[in-house]
Amino acid sequence: MDAKRAAAERAVEWLEDGMTVGLGTGSTVYHFIQAVGRKVADGLTIKAVATSVRSEQLARQLGIPMISFSDVEDIDVTIDGADEVDPEWNLIKGGGGALLREKIVADASKRLIVIIDESKLVRHLGQFPLPVEVVPFAFELTQRKLRQLGCELRMRMAADAQPYRTDNGNFTMDCEFGPIEQPGLLADALHRIPGVVEHGLFIGMAAQVIVGRSDGTVDVLDRPRP
Repeated sequence: MDAKRAAAERAVEWLEDGMTVGLGTGSTVYHFIQAVGRKVADGLTIKAVATSVRSEQLARQLGIPMISFSDVEDIDVTIDGADEVDPEWNLIKGGGGALLREKIVADASKRLIVIIDESKLVRHLGQFPLPVEVVPFAFELTQRKLRQLGCELRMRMAADAQPYRTDNGNFTMDCEFGPIEQPGLLADALHRIPGVVEHGLFIGMAAQVIVGRSDGTVDVLDRPRP
């Protein structure tokens, strides 16, 4: 079995009747939503919210009951992917273009479970460029501020050669910092740039990491103790 699919299908075991579930975004979460759809067809009763338009569309196609965020009191668990996970379970997310909504939903959840394949486990974050969502207004000034933090960056482009727009209408800058040895300090510095809406560093948010292996096995890792 594909490593991503193996991790995704294992994550379904954490769902229970009556839960409100956050659905993440990305290639691994695609398999998870497919698995949830099969469980719902078999009688699982949940409500869900999604972190992107495409995840919501897929969930609706599969018959997963979706609710408005205005009707959400608590999110019991969110299942989402990650582009990188370090030994302290700091994450880089946003390769799928939904980092702001992913962070809002993760922050509102009682538990964030991250599903990845083994290639996403890294010693230091930074092999994958860090996505940073910025407002289009005066984005050139924001780019300069980002470069002053020591990164090389490029604006993410869409298939039509126009700047990629997030579901929120913003731009995404993919920033290469090299090895990020102090992600908390970098996160604080990014938040001090006015044009930055949000960044893809998720610090101390994951409760569990489910790792799919190339041989089809799955490791379920609990959060390291401080």
